[in-house]
Amino acid sequence: MSSNSSASEQSSAGQSADGSHFAPTLLYTAAKLYYDEEATQAEVAAKLGTSRATVSRLLSEARRQGIVRIKVIPPEVFSHEDLADRLATALRLDHVFLSAPLPPSSPSKPTVDLMGRYLAPAVSKALHTVGLGPGDILLVSSGRTVYEVAQFDLDRIPGVLVAPTVGGNDQPEEWYQTNEITRLIANKLGGRAHYLFAPALPGADLYAIIHSDPAIQRVLELWPQARCILMGVGAPPLLRADIPRFVPTDSASLRDSVGDVCSRFYDKDGNSVEFPGSDRLIAVDLAALPKIPVGIAVAVGSDKVTPIVVGARARFFNQLVTDPATAQEVLASIATDQTKDSR
Repeated sequence: MSSNSSASEQSSAGQSADGSHFAPTLLYTAAKLYYDEEATQAEVAAKLGTSRATVSRLLSEARRQGIVRIKVIPPEVFSHEDLADRLATALRLDHVFLSAPLPPSSPSKPTVDLMGRYLAPAVSKALHTVGLGPGDILLVSSGRTVYEVAQFDLDRIPGVLVAPTVGGNDQPEEWYQTNEITRLIANKLGGRAHYLFAPALPGADLYAIIHSDPAIQRVLELWPQARCILMGVGAPPLLRADIPRFVPTDSASLRDSVGDVCSRFYDKDGNSVEFPGSDRLIAVDLAALPKIPVGIAVAVGSDKVTPIVVGARARFFNQLVTDPATAQEVLASIATDQTKDSR
């Protein structure tokens, strides 16, 4: 009786005559029920008119034959890629590139002094997705983050033309010297630097002269031809201890600013925030940024969360390089805003 029952079960399970293989259609059906429709093995057995033990053998055989393919991904790799994808979707960006997690800050090694080493590989990867070649124009902004990245090796892009997005500043900090950052990045890439010998915010008389100078005009004419721009994202100006001297932090209008890119400030809706003299600022306009095919923003830290969200929604950039901690904070901020909006 037991022998006849076993033979009957094997036949009903679609096993071949020699008893060594199940029919491919049966393997597929069992696998689809179990993996795609999330049925339990008991439910699969009931639908197929067989036992759970036979279902287990069906699933094993389906994996052996390649009908079912299971990929085992290390947790850190999965979470890293998943986090980047989720952030790109939430911000509606083309790409998000995450660095390795930044180490904790300490008095001897502040995080800001280490971020270039961690961010540079991700920036390099972002630049190479653009497909820049000889003669293509890459614009770079000033700022601490871009400056720190420029200290480390970037994969070479020979022949690329590199130009600054803003005039120089009269500050001692090297991360506000746009020509220095331009030189560093051009050297790392194997490109050719174009320098902008003009202050970021000239006086009225000098402003008129600057715009008639052929050497300066040659650089300004590169801006609308750029294929890519690499920019830092600034924190709200009134919360920053370090800011270019030309920015009048006592200006009432800057209270509305949530951040800046290329020394152009914007409010929570992505609108330009002007300040006394900003009409003379030698910098790429916010309105010009969405017209550049690829805009790569580089930003790290809690104070960059709101500027990142607003800047992405305003399409000032369509790619982002950041670290996992900042990425998680941005996602949390978006989720909080969505909860508030739904009330």
